[in-house]
Amino acid sequence: MTVETRDLAIGYPGREVGSGITLAAGPGAVLFLLGPNGSGKTTLFRTQLGLIPARGGQVLLEGRPLDRLSRAEVAQRVAYVPQAHAPPFAWSAFEVVLMGRTARLGLFSQPGEADREAARAALERLRIGDLAEADYTRLSGGQRQLVLVARALAQETPALIMDEPTASLDFGNQALVLREIAGLAADGLTVILSTHDPDHAFAVGTDVALLHEGRVKATGPPAAALTEEALSAVYGVDVRVERLADGRTVCVPSLSRQGESQRTDPASDRS
Repeated sequence: MTVETRDLAIGYPGREVGSGITLAAGPGAVLFLLGPNGSGKTTLFRTQLGLIPARGGQVLLEGRPLDRLSRAEVAQRVAYVPQAHAPPFAWSAFEVVLMGRTARLGLFSQPGEADREAARAALERLRIGDLAEADYTRLSGGQRQLVLVARALAQETPALIMDEPTASLDFGNQALVLREIAGLAADGLTVILSTHDPDHAFAVGTDVALLHEGRVKATGPPAAALTEEALSAVYGVDVRVERLADGRTVCVPSLSRQGESQRTDPASDRS
């Protein structure tokens, strides 16, 4: 399924966060959004999901304007993994994942065995089946994040939007989630996610959008969009992009103050 934004303006009453955002991701794509804190990534996701209204432009799902779809129709097309989730009750991890099946049920329907099996399968896919009966509120931040990813998988939608799904995870679980994301794309799903780690985009991304101050500064395949110049300008530190002998690409920020002073010293600008 194709998820598009056309000349989208995003924000809240009295405050525009971003504008002129035109992006698209289709089946099999993994679109990474990168940018500093406050660049508009979460607000963009909330607008794409219809949780807040667009301030201009359009969001399209399968070519249909988002504002012409019901909440149930949106939930059957796109699953969402938020940055954090604090439930009002002490549900088990299994119950939280089972909530992903709500979009597949009627108004007064109860989950059936097929729904429970989908929830169990999602937990097992992320290797957290042993957490099924655990109190979700007592899990670590990383474990809760994996449960939220499992909930999105249980929803069985053709597209996923994931807001920093690896942010709270240790190194091993980051690799696990990235591997699952690549597998979902290989199965034909559309995946849009944000990250603060350009290496993730180089590892499994098909496309990248680099956001800064609410606007798209660069877009395209990772190798084309995530240049040293673009990353350095957006993040305000010198960045080197290096290709390793095994073909992987990594980004290395400079820890020296020299590059920073060269960029910010007015005298250096006159040279």
